[in-house]
Amino acid sequence: MNEDIVESPVGAAPAALTLDTVPVGTPLDWPVVDSDGTLLFDAGAILAGVEERKFLFDNFRPHRGGAPDLPGSAAAGAAAKPDPSEPLSVKEMHLTIGALVGVRQQIGSAAPMHPCRIIGFAPNETLFTTPPLFEGKPLQLGVGENVEIVAIASHAVFRFVCTVEAVCQLPFDYVVLSKPGVIRRLRERKSIRVRARLAVRYGIGETGESYEGLGLAKGVSALGMSLTASWVLGQVGDRLRVAFRLKSKDLDTLVETSAVIRNVQKGLPGEPAVHGIEFDRLDTAQQMAMKVFVFDRQDDVLYWTNGGK
Repeated sequence: MNEDIVESPVGAAPAALTLDTVPVGTPLDWPVVDSDGTLLFDAGAILAGVEERKFLFDNFRPHRGGAPDLPGSAAAGAAAKPDPSEPLSVKEMHLTIGALVGVRQQIGSAAPMHPCRIIGFAPNETLFTTPPLFEGKPLQLGVGENVEIVAIASHAVFRFVCTVEAVCQLPFDYVVLSKPGVIRRLRERKSIRVRARLAVRYGIGETGESYEGLGLAKGVSALGMSLTASWVLGQVGDRLRVAFRLKSKDLDTLVETSAVIRNVQKGLPGEPAVHGIEFDRLDTAQQMAMKVFVFDRQDDVLYWTNGGK
């Protein structure tokens, strides 16, 4: 079957596929991957119909893959588990220049966080940041004011309190924050949704050992995603199995979990359907990977809010 596909030599880039080289209704003899190597279909998967095949080529650049990606691979376990020890130091947070920081003036309240970025550290653990923004303008901070900080590091999200030591305009605008007080890992959920383009393999139902279809996530939060598929996958309250890979600066994590369908937007006949799904079984490493992926894409968001996805 499909004799017109040229075998790729070991170590070579995977061969691009065309519409007529991907069978419908019969098991695939090889995995299908995107142009960046992301797994789209496992070997043995079956495309249910021509609509699903059209969806595949409309949204991805399918290539013939080699050995299937295994959940137990080193990349899948790249997300480091949080260190539960407290208190933590600034060094132990592994913050870097350019790390995203949220500033809240009313400590412990539900007031919004205002974004800024770390631009420097002092030996005594004083922090230097860009001015937090409020409605596109620098937030008015007072010297001696205590502020609550949410810091987004590569492997974790942290919360602590600092005192504003200086608000400077020369040689440029920046803020000096005192050495943090007690640093704690942020465990509560945050409901930011960001644009994304993730290949998502899905299976119908809560249990099963394989994935029957392929979807595309265009919006992702730490709690769920907006999943587009070539057909309606279920009704509100139904469950799916999903698998996708998250890639950010320091992480490459395979997420496999179950999810609940929270809403469904049906397209016109022949058009894809959009599903709002909420994850319900993320382990600690997966939760952290989701937060890092989302927060890495927060440059155009002015605040964070508590709540659902």
